[in-house]
Amino acid sequence: MVDKRCVDNLRMLIVDSVQESKAGHPGMALGMSEIGYFLYRHVLRHNPVNPSWFNRDRFVLSAGHGCLLQYVCLHLAGFHSVQRGYKVINGIQIEDLKRLCKLGSRTPGHPENTLTDGIEVTTGPLGQGVANAVGLALAEAHLAARFNKPDVAIVDHRTYCIMGDGCAMEGISHEAASLAAHWKLNKLTLIYDDNNNTIDGPTDLAFTEDISLRFEALGWNTITVDDTHSNMRSFKSALLSAYKETQRPTFIRVKTRIGKLSKKEGTSKAHHGIFDEDDEKQMKQKVKWDGREPFYVIPMVYREMQVQADNGEELEREWYSKLYHYQSKYPQEAVEFKCLLNGGMLPGWESALPTWSTSDPLDATRGYSESCLNHLAKVLPGLIGGSADLASSNKVYLHGYGDFQQPASPWGRNIRYGVREHAMAGISNGIALHGGGLIPFAATFLTFSDYMKNSIRLSALSHAGVIYIFTHDSIGLGEDGPTHQPVEHLVGLRAIPRLLVFRPADGNETAGAYKVALANRDVPSVIALSRQKVAAHVEGTSADGVERGGYTVSDNSGTNLPELILISTGSELCLCEDSARVLRKEGRRVRVVSLVCWRLFDKQVAEYKEQVLPPSVSKRVSVEAGSPIGWREYVGPEGVVLGVEEFGASGAYLDTFKKYGFTEENVTRIAKRLLSQHNNSSIS
Repeated sequence: MVDKRCVDNLRMLIVDSVQESKAGHPGMALGMSEIGYFLYRHVLRHNPVNPSWFNRDRFVLSAGHGCLLQYVCLHLAGFHSVQRGYKVINGIQIEDLKRLCKLGSRTPGHPENTLTDGIEVTTGPLGQGVANAVGLALAEAHLAARFNKPDVAIVDHRTYCIMGDGCAMEGISHEAASLAAHWKLNKLTLIYDDNNNTIDGPTDLAFTEDISLRFEALGWNTITVDDTHSNMRSFKSALLSAYKETQRPTFIRVKTRIGKLSKKEGTSKAHHGIFDEDDEKQMKQKVKWDGREPFYVIPMVYREMQVQADNGEELEREWYSKLYHYQSKYPQEAVEFKCLLNGGMLPGWESALPTWSTSDPLDATRGYSESCLNHLAKVLPGLIGGSADLASSNKVYLHGYGDFQQPASPWGRNIRYGVREHAMAGISNGIALHGGGLIPFAATFLTFSDYMKNSIRLSALSHAGVIYIFTHDSIGLGEDGPTHQPVEHLVGLRAIPRLLVFRPADGNETAGAYKVALANRDVPSVIALSRQKVAAHVEGTSADGVERGGYTVSDNSGTNLPELILISTGSELCLCEDSARVLRKEGRRVRVVSLVCWRLFDKQVAEYKEQVLPPSVSKRVSVEAGSPIGWREYVGPEGVVLGVEEFGASGAYLDTFKKYGFTEENVTRIAKRLLSQHNNSSIS
């Protein structure tokens, strides 16, 4: 009876919030109130006064439109806005529930982990949270394998995720669920809100498969709970079954009524929107809520939830005692574990990055990347990641560190994703946001980054420092042809706010890209790398120069301004340098600039940017074997953009480059024409 009354109160807070804000999605929140309450009151091991406690259970709301359920649960569970010593907890007060979806509130229209403590990951695009949850569970399993001992387990928590029909339909959830079963992530519990409705109507308009059989076929432990509205104990029984499972993740199918209590109950109309006056009145009558002020909380509800909060505080104290014991008995492992808890960055890690000279053998930038990764793995214990079945092509395998596989080698730091780009990116976000100091990288061909675009965008939005390694970065990959030759991809990635996109020209710039990417743990990065060997070492490139995004590689102007500036990225930088050499022999003053990361360059002070690209030097040529979009900002109205506006072509890479004008001879021809003319033209 106590639990039921608490659920009634939870539902009324949901109704009050929607009515007050005139916005929101109450349908799923009302239908899943029993589940949300039961998790926060009886299941989740967390400490509201220290939301970032490492060994807490993780909860993900993949059906992010139902965020009001989580917001109300967080408030009732004690995640309030307070200051604890030097730490400010951005929790949820009643006032925040009144400001649902309002500008600047801690209760946005979908959960955002950077705004509200207690939110582990940012969700909204359906299915993403499922992949995030798999990443969180993978991080727990990996760290447990590396650090737990037979007599003391310092990594021991579970991951719970609520998904809806939309999540079930999105392909990313299927990819992620397949991997979760393959990896035997038995501490992962996926709770499916089966309410038979989507926005457009009943699910059978487009979705008639047996979802439980699908998960069973993937290798999950599957359980169906027919009625939690009148029997919450049935959900408890399902969870107990999940806890007993030692080999498989668990899928709990919970049959609910969307918009429970409302006149819209059981229909797609309950998905979003406010309630009319009569409907609100009837809902309150059904739970005997007449006469109560909006946003009223029965004192008993706070007391009930405080029991779980107190239990969480005690669990954290016990964990720190366990950690102290672990430290005294296993000092070497404890040092590494505590390093990971502090972000995983050992002092002086940058010195492990290799350097190259002009006398070293030439390689593709993907080869230089391989060297960087393997040197870094020795000094960064949290470095972990893999490729979408392209490790040998992407050159991302960490030699000597094994594969993450359960039960054989869960301590392994190479993740075999198979051909699952969607899931790989979403899982990487979960790993990055787990809080265990793991630094994930995810690799594939640049053209396939489109499969991952939503997850990459969420990396930036949720401050997840994933390193995306995209090889085969231009038409220069050659024989595979237009389907595999990226043209417009860099433009799209550069447009994502906060994302750092690097296209290094050689080994030293590749090392510089890794240095910046790793130093910025709350910013995701893309490192775009060539398949083909670079044509030559460019004397003057610099790992340190990468930190500023763009810098002068060479210039024969002395104390004068250059007559011409050649600007480039990646493997095409050497074409600019070769062209500059020819022009300089003819007496021209030519500067070559590497614009390896546009966003970093744009952030520099005006004086530095003008020093590299003097406004008075209007004759400029940009050279990049991709879309010309965006380059006009750097070459100005009188400059020339050499780019690719078609899909590429199949052929040997030198022939393909020649077809589209990426030769020293063509760059020189364009430069000479520009130097001799005042009119502007765009060449592609």
